[in-house]
Amino acid sequence: MRTLGVEEELLLVGPESGRALPVAGGVLDHAARPAGTAGPFSTPLEDEEPAEKEGVESEFQQQQVEIQTHPCKDLSELHGDLKAVRGRVIQAAREIGARVAAVGTSPHRVEPLTMPKERFRVIRDMYGITAREQLSCGLHVHVEVESSAEGVAVLDRIRPWLPMLLALSGNSPFWQGQDSGYASFRSQVMGRWPASGAYDLYGSVDTYRRRVDDMVESGVLLDEHMVYFDARLSSSFPTVEIRSADVCLQTQDAVLVAALGRAMVETAAREWAYGEEAPAVPTSMLRLATWKAGRYGLNGNLLDPRTLRPRPARDALRTTLQHLAPALREAGDEDFVRDRVEHLLEHGCGAHRQREVYDRTDDLDQVVADAVRLTAGEGG
Repeated sequence: MRTLGVEEELLLVGPESGRALPVAGGVLDHAARPAGTAGPFSTPLEDEEPAEKEGVESEFQQQQVEIQTHPCKDLSELHGDLKAVRGRVIQAAREIGARVAAVGTSPHRVEPLTMPKERFRVIRDMYGITAREQLSCGLHVHVEVESSAEGVAVLDRIRPWLPMLLALSGNSPFWQGQDSGYASFRSQVMGRWPASGAYDLYGSVDTYRRRVDDMVESGVLLDEHMVYFDARLSSSFPTVEIRSADVCLQTQDAVLVAALGRAMVETAAREWAYGEEAPAVPTSMLRLATWKAGRYGLNGNLLDPRTLRPRPARDALRTTLQHLAPALREAGDEDFVRDRVEHLLEHGCGAHRQREVYDRTDDLDQVVADAVRLTAGEGG
């Protein structure tokens, strides 16, 4: 069975105001020290890079951190690992008077502050307002592949299915204090970068490598790490990295996205091994499918992954689960996936939960407070 793991980007917020706080340095410093030895640290960094610990790292802005699980074989192991590393960051944040919210964008207005790393400074200067305003939190799923050839074959074959992960995970309805109208406004924010979203067919490892090299040599990308497509080969691990999802409020939904991602990879790898051609879906149509998923989430129509015609979200997800059923069943994931998808169809994704709280309270502070509770596994 293929191993899988996740990376989550998490927002750091004030316990009362709910506003994003530039305290990543303090959180990382506390997470890296033995319990009981860390002192107070709540001011923005200017020239010092913070300490980092395995599983907890800095991200682009000081109002966020990134966490990673270990490679896991089964979903229960993944869930336990994710809860543990979330818990470590939550505790580190509490020690400096901050909280952690697994939301795709800050509900409140925010002025992001870039982490004091030279690469980040270069990106900020190179990309202007796109970089200065970039503060979004995604969920990245890593799934083991046997070779680069298998990995590229997988990338070619999972393209039509990736928007379904965005629809299930949509968790960023608010942007700069306003309702964006999107389930995932993070997907719109990421679309401002030059190499993001849907991607063309590759056909071979040579084509993949040549295309990445060409993008970097164009001077538009700083390096290959700025290939922000919805899926790519990891430059650090023998994995396909699926990047289309928002960070999820609840760990169960992060595990759901990971389970579906693994099933997509396994299904695509089998299709390649059986000699099935990758579907020649135009990238322009995939962009439309991604936009639809980011705009509406599970409310309304999505583009069916097979026909690329509008169908109710429930029907489009049924198509997806039918496509992935053999891989889900073999991994022992099918019951969990079907139950959790049904839960989301009944109760809505994270964006629905955020709007529900706002409609009830007319208070973005309460939206963030609810997200903080769910991030910590409290409530449901």
